Amino acid sequence: MKTLMTGAIPGTGSCFAPLWCSRCWSRGGLALTGSKVVTRSVTVTLILAAMGVMPAVATEPLYVKNLSPVAGLSGLPSQRDAATADSGTLSVALHSSLASDYVADSNRDEFLNLDGETLRFALELRYGLAENWDVQLEVPWLDHSGGHLDDLIDDWHDLWGMSDGGRSDVPNDLLDYRYATRGEAGFSLQDDASGLGDISLSLTHAFYRKNSSVASLVLGYKFSTGDEDDFLGSGGDDAFVALRFSGPQLSDLPLNWHGQVGYLRAGDSDVLGDVQ
Repeated sequence: MKTLMTGAIPGTGSCFAPLWCSRCWSRGGLALTGSKVVTRSVTVTLILAAMGVMPAVATEPLYVKNLSPVAGLSGLPSQRDAATADSGTLSVALHSSLASDYVADSNRDEFLNLDGETLRFALELRYGLAENWDVQLEVPWLDHSGGHLDDLIDDWHDLWGMSDGGRSDVPNDLLDYRYATRGEAGFSLQDDASGLGDISLSLTHAFYRKNSSVASLVLGYKFSTGDEDDFLGSGGDDAFVALRFSGPQLSDLPLNWHGQVGYLRAGDSDVLGDVQ
């Protein structure tokens, strides 16, 4: 499976919302990307001076990850600063994201239902191998459940008179991920599940530096370490290559801009099977 990745995200501390565009896990019939209704992302940097651990760079962009139950299993990398870690230094970050999904769609040949809540923690380790080179390891942990956000989301829709896409027509706090085609079972998850996700490893080289602007090339690989039966992993190994750029806003505003464009080759997914 081939995927094009693009993104442009302002640096942490800006008042702009993240912008992320991706194409993933889709076919001619129903789109399997899901609907991310509520997402919270928090980054905690741990500074361990005694171990030589350095804090994350202050210009890091907001950590953004697709938490759709299906699309989120692919190896699309999150945005990061194009600059590499200083040689011999280690930075540690803990990211957490929470999403509530509701999608219900069907046609003559297919049925799709994505109703549930996903909590994701990711431990990120970044080490400077040499000048302009670093390696990054991301270890995720996921929890799929009925959650507790449905009441809050329903109230939000009611407050503004917005359509909820049918969310209020089904029981609250329900976990129900199902996809089926005519004559095939597809996938199903209706019991809470949690555990280790798919671990990813990437190598970054900053090949351009001018003033405060940086461009880098990254090669990465996602290992199928998560249990695909519990939607903790895709069941396939993915590889990606990307170009990243970071630089200051060309104005007096204290903003830094980050962007990336790349290519993902997704391995065969045991979750999607022939649907992929």
